[in-house]
Amino acid sequence: MLVTESLSAITLNVSQAIDLALENSEELLSAKKAVEQSRLNRQIAKTGYLPGFSGNATGMWRLPDSKTDMGMSLCMRGVYMAGISLTQPIFAGGKIIASNKLAGIGVIVANEQLRQTRIKIKANAETSYWSYVAVLSKLEMMNSYRALIDTAYSQTKAAFDAGMATKNDLLRIEARQGQVKYQQEQVVNGVELCRMALCDALGLALDTPVTVEDSEIPVETALDLENYDLDSRPEMKLLRADIEAKRQQVRVTRADFLPLIGLQAGWSAMGNIKLDMMQQDADGNYTPVSNKINADGWNIMVSLQVPLFNWGKGLKSVRHARLEVDNARLNLNRNTRLLDLQVRQAIANVRTGEELVHSAETSLRQAEAALASTTQSYRLGLATITDLLDSQAQWQTSRSNLIEAKTQLRIHIIDYRAATAQI
Repeated sequence: MLVTESLSAITLNVSQAIDLALENSEELLSAKKAVEQSRLNRQIAKTGYLPGFSGNATGMWRLPDSKTDMGMSLCMRGVYMAGISLTQPIFAGGKIIASNKLAGIGVIVANEQLRQTRIKIKANAETSYWSYVAVLSKLEMMNSYRALIDTAYSQTKAAFDAGMATKNDLLRIEARQGQVKYQQEQVVNGVELCRMALCDALGLALDTPVTVEDSEIPVETALDLENYDLDSRPEMKLLRADIEAKRQQVRVTRADFLPLIGLQAGWSAMGNIKLDMMQQDADGNYTPVSNKINADGWNIMVSLQVPLFNWGKGLKSVRHARLEVDNARLNLNRNTRLLDLQVRQAIANVRTGEELVHSAETSLRQAEAALASTTQSYRLGLATITDLLDSQAQWQTSRSNLIEAKTQLRIHIIDYRAATAQI
């Protein structure tokens, strides 16, 4: 849980940093929305199995009335027509089934892309966190180094005042103090840059003060580097999903050139049509007669549409779609090798990093022992100021190398976990 020190300052550990990065990531939010869209697309595709309902209504007012030579008059003032219909596809060449499978693949793809985004965000947040810890450790080391130089200066100044040291000894230490101050300012600048990089990775304002709970970078031991499953990577699942999507696309393409069978049923009504005419009665007299036409009824229709000739377009389109499947398989084979190479390189980097850490730890122990011995000898007048400054510089270099080796090993481990989808 985040601990707020002020209105803007925060203190966190690596787990909290990762959680904060996931919480604030706009890229992750976009990936989640893509998953939601894919699920909606799947629901939309399922409606292809269901019948479609539609309704229609038409009104018409026509002037003047239509007249015929036989004395009839057709009045169409306020004529109406209305109806409802149901359309059910019976056979669509497998297009509806293939479209539903494509929509299902779309859900898988969106979820794997979401997982891929999550892995990337977590790896970036963790790398930024440990890089910030590392540069803070370097700053602490530089402060200790400067304290050693200042102590040496005080001792040499006292010896100079007592006539036991030369002016040249003081000048040498002052020159070293200037070098250390310059290096210290570089590290301070590095701290600020790493803090801003961490803020960016966590989705915070770049001027947010950040304090980390870790003071050193842990070194993992006994890593099981060979126990991984390449197929668990989102990239592998995406490549296989692409092949299956291309297969379904072949079926969709083929369906465009197969017969279509559909069923339509409906009810319709029409009315308010008036027909005026002269009708002869039994006495031979003609009298005007007015009839209104109103009608309604049900209808059922089965339709069959058969493509007859398209200049070979269907065969060529299907062949084109099948070639896309072949390309997807080739892409899987090629990228499988590349992903396996990436994992193997990550494993090699971790092993090399472990060796460098062990070497740096040994070097630091030797440098600390040499510094303690030279400092004691200098106090007794058995070592020169050059010997002391060299021992201090060697300690500083060894300490810096160990920090860098631990940092690089930690980053290699993060890369390995990301490459094997274990993060």
